[in-house]
Amino acid sequence: MILDDAQPNDLPVYMDALATHAQSAAQALATATSEKKSAALLAAATAIQARADELLQVNSHEVAAASERGQQASFVDRMQLSPARIDDICESLKKISALPDPVGQVIREWSVPSGLKFERLRTPIGVIAVIYESRPNVTVDAAALAVKSGNAVILRGGSECIETAKILHAAFREGLIAAGLPAYAAQIVETPDRDAVGLLLGGLENRIDLVIPRGGKSLVSRIQTEARVPVLSHLDGICHVYLDKDADLEKAVSITLNSKMRRTGVCGAAETLLIDRARLHDLLPPVIAALKEAGCELRGDHLVLEADNTLTPAIEMDWHTEYLSPILSVAAVDGVVGAISHIRHYSSGHTEAIVTENEETAHQFLTGVDSAIVLHNASTQFADGGEFGMGAEIGIATGRLHARGPVGLEELTTYKTVVRGSGHIRP
Repeated sequence: MILDDAQPNDLPVYMDALATHAQSAAQALATATSEKKSAALLAAATAIQARADELLQVNSHEVAAASERGQQASFVDRMQLSPARIDDICESLKKISALPDPVGQVIREWSVPSGLKFERLRTPIGVIAVIYESRPNVTVDAAALAVKSGNAVILRGGSECIETAKILHAAFREGLIAAGLPAYAAQIVETPDRDAVGLLLGGLENRIDLVIPRGGKSLVSRIQTEARVPVLSHLDGICHVYLDKDADLEKAVSITLNSKMRRTGVCGAAETLLIDRARLHDLLPPVIAALKEAGCELRGDHLVLEADNTLTPAIEMDWHTEYLSPILSVAAVDGVVGAISHIRHYSSGHTEAIVTENEETAHQFLTGVDSAIVLHNASTQFADGGEFGMGAEIGIATGRLHARGPVGLEELTTYKTVVRGSGHIRP
């Protein structure tokens, strides 16, 4: 819905109005009850289901147009809706609505000998800008997580899927109004003008408190470079699966296959497979066979090629590449130490997995690898807020400050310290 007091064709005035309304809505949301926030999400789910036919029709036109323009298959897959994906979006809203409200939670409490009592409480961040490519679910997930955690949000999606995003936003807005929350708690930038992103990154006169990008490398790189406000993001998802010498064969095959091929276009998809060179003779053939059967192209280092010369030789750039397609690089390493060394050199700090029945080796890997998510005997595709029990996520953070891993409700809060005295003065 276009703001009454500004039109997108007057971009600076329009973006200023978005920020003004968001700041006002954030103040109201900070003290809104959990019941109202949850009711808004449930009402939004109902409104989205009521618009399902309209969503599918509009989205199908946008998907067809993207395909005709030659967009990558992984990109088109992310922007496409289906009845099942609409159901998933609505189910996500219901799950988020049922999660505990983080606002006001006591993180820590203590007292000091002077008699002062301290409480550290979770509080909303304020106004969040979410800049993302053409992923319809992000429109709803970002709005829901922001509102439930007491934040106002400005959404700026990709131009390829803007009409789908507008319908989803309109339905979410219906939910806010039905629950008696500010309609401007979740706003969407209705113009594809790229200058709108620049204005958001500039902070709109300090009224944007946090920027969260979700998309490809070029988008995230631009935001990290240009932003004058804090950014919570990851640049690449170069994820690894390591098959240890004590790996179970069946688990090695199924976890590798799922990590790579369940959905190749997601950031948690494995891009490199590491195998202990001591197990190349028996682990490599069945794993390679399963991947090839699933349609995966494989690129191996010299040791892997000695074991199977049907693979394409890997070059240095392969170890640095997030393919987001059915391509996997394969390298032989000297045990868990070699795997950790390879990951430290090439990983983007997103998600890494080890397959082993040896608990000591698993502990060495899990403590030695400093990525946002590390898994033992589980697929890298579990790198998802929904699978973490968060209902959904806005993205995966790979930095070392504030939040790491899936960004859910708690990660969208900061804290304040409340100090209680009884007439205390400091000598």
